[in-house]
Amino acid sequence: TMNQTEHNLTVSQIPSPQTWHVFYADKYTCRDDKENSQVEDIPFEIVLLNPDAEGNPFDHFSARESGLHEFFFLLVLVYFVIACIYAQSLWQAIKKGGPMHMILKVLTTALLLQAGSALANYIHFSRYSKDGIGVPFMGSLAEFFDIASQIHMLYLLLSLCMGWTIVRMKKSQSRPLQWDSTPASTGIAVFIVVTQSILLLWEQFEDTSHHSYHSHHNLAGILLIILRICLALSLGCGLYQIITVERSTLKREFYITFAKGCILWFLCHPVLMCISILFSDYQRDKVITIGVILCQSVSMVILYRLFLSHSLYWEVSSLSSVTLPLTISSGHKSRPHF
Repeated sequence: TMNQTEHNLTVSQIPSPQTWHVFYADKYTCRDDKENSQVEDIPFEIVLLNPDAEGNPFDHFSARESGLHEFFFLLVLVYFVIACIYAQSLWQAIKKGGPMHMILKVLTTALLLQAGSALANYIHFSRYSKDGIGVPFMGSLAEFFDIASQIHMLYLLLSLCMGWTIVRMKKSQSRPLQWDSTPASTGIAVFIVVTQSILLLWEQFEDTSHHSYHSHHNLAGILLIILRICLALSLGCGLYQIITVERSTLKREFYITFAKGCILWFLCHPVLMCISILFSDYQRDKVITIGVILCQSVSMVILYRLFLSHSLYWEVSSLSSVTLPLTISSGHKSRPHF
């Protein structure tokens, strides 16, 4: 009696990725009668080795994942080079305080979380390329860092859009980021932050894959897309109304630059999901994942340039502390620009 057997099947090179369905059957599962119905289950293992273009049979990345390892390596390398160049000057800017102190702290925290997510993904994919399993903990850690970064950025953008101000010349400079505490503004901001947090966690619990945390194929992901579109539309409407009546060139320049960073952050994912339809199915997740990370990085660069431009933001904040987009001021009971 043969207790163990091994069969190898080599498939000729296929010009484009295809979906294969593998079935296991024996004489007991193929018959309609109940003969030998008490036979114990037969354990078996199927190993699929997908050789790359050079014939390497130990490349564990599928067509959906190929290229992500190299992308995260380059991303971590870019983060490292940028840190070596700008870390000291950025730390000095944060350490000395000033009108952009809190905003820089929140933005830097979000950036560090993004870098941590990229590093964790790189470690996971590095191990995955060798054993096909990876480090699930690092994949989960990357997802956690990404969620925390998304929440930090939402907190930051809502701070500027819903009434948080950076500088108040008549108030203490010890807390430059302060809330125009009205029930409407507080309620809207808290509701949006909590809603996104719940949706992000819900999505991660439903999707156990550690490779495509930007795909948003389930209900929670669709609701996240709708939320981002609504936020971008609200911001755009508010900014359009403000810019059309704003006479100050300096303030108009600030609003336009700020809008570019915010709208790019909110709309990059919905737009990339639409663009990905033009690609093959196995390429869509990569297009969305890489595109979202790059767009959000560009958005952070735009916001960094805006807030590190001392003269521009200082002047805007000094001219008026309650004219930021969608502001609900405690002294003005007008409706927000949604």
